[in-house]
Amino acid sequence: MGSRRDYRSMRSCSGWRRILLLIPVLFLLPHLSSLLGISSDSARSNDARTIPSKKLDHLVLGPVAGQGLSDRLHCRGTKALNKTHGSTSPVSGAGNGVSFVTVFTVYNTSLGNVKSSNMVSVVGNVTYSKPERSMAVLDAFAYFIQVTMPKSNVVILTDPASDLSIQQSNVMVQPVQGDYSRGNLMLQRIRSYITFLEMKLEKNEGGINHYIFTDSDIAVVDDIGAIFDKHPSFHLALTFRNNKDQPLNSGFIAVRGTREGILRAKVFLEEVLKAYKTKYMKASRMLGDQLALVWVVKSHPSFDAKRFTKPQAFTQEIAGASVLFLPCALYNWTPPEGAGQFHGMPLDVKIVHFKGSRKRLMLEAWNFYKSTSNIPDMLCLVLGSGRTKYDF
Repeated sequence: MGSRRDYRSMRSCSGWRRILLLIPVLFLLPHLSSLLGISSDSARSNDARTIPSKKLDHLVLGPVAGQGLSDRLHCRGTKALNKTHGSTSPVSGAGNGVSFVTVFTVYNTSLGNVKSSNMVSVVGNVTYSKPERSMAVLDAFAYFIQVTMPKSNVVILTDPASDLSIQQSNVMVQPVQGDYSRGNLMLQRIRSYITFLEMKLEKNEGGINHYIFTDSDIAVVDDIGAIFDKHPSFHLALTFRNNKDQPLNSGFIAVRGTREGILRAKVFLEEVLKAYKTKYMKASRMLGDQLALVWVVKSHPSFDAKRFTKPQAFTQEIAGASVLFLPCALYNWTPPEGAGQFHGMPLDVKIVHFKGSRKRLMLEAWNFYKSTSNIPDMLCLVLGSGRTKYDF
């Protein structure tokens, strides 16, 4: 009898032991499942990182930044809801001419070559080979200038060996000797700018003609010649943004067309070229010119880099030249930054810069303008489509 009671007691204790042993497992199970979930999420995340995001061959109209801000463009789809660009009559430089100067060359092939099937792009109803689409961007650059500043002309500085055929009446091609290879193009661009200014000093032409050196992937969407009247004392102008590593963008350099302005701008660019060759040759393919530009500006002992944090124009004496600093938000606005540090598109934006993988957007914008003749609506297209990276 006693042994049976002892046996039942032992079985009871054994059962409790099993339950007690299971308690830690019950506590651990949720944590284990959580860890397994994190592991699988991490694996999925790693897989996502290894698959490159596809660049699109069509426009994607997304959310428009800056809505609700009184000084920003408001859009419903591609329709502008508030007014931009109140002035439609040219006011460039109080009667003085303004020329846009860009460096451009074509690589590897003549423009007359047949399209290669694996390098074609379709924009609208037009099919482009790779060199043809570069030419189409250059054409759009000149067309926008013709619309907003009809009295201005475009000068293309290029390799004498380039096969360029430009039909537009406001465009002239100026061959300049140099090394225009891909790895040297940014360095050559500064050299070509200096050579061009030297040519102007030698010719000593009568009258005043101002010069704006730009990338060819920009759209001038309002008359910017007024900067020469509004800021009458500068020799050259640069554009800046609130970016610690790259506060200056070399895609816009304006030069006053007086003899003193041209001379001082030439000397300034020679300082940039010297800094480029001695400090930034490892970045000669990309960004070297901007890094050299920043070095020349920031090395001036009295320069205060904190001024780059506020989007307000200011002037500073640097390397013997009076340099006007203009905010990128107005004079070098870029689509991706419109959703970021610029918080949409200012109503008085002057230049849109389609840098990086947004050349397709520039051609689409020009096609849209041709069909509507409405710049504010076109800017809504750009603002809504600019966050996406495209195939070129």
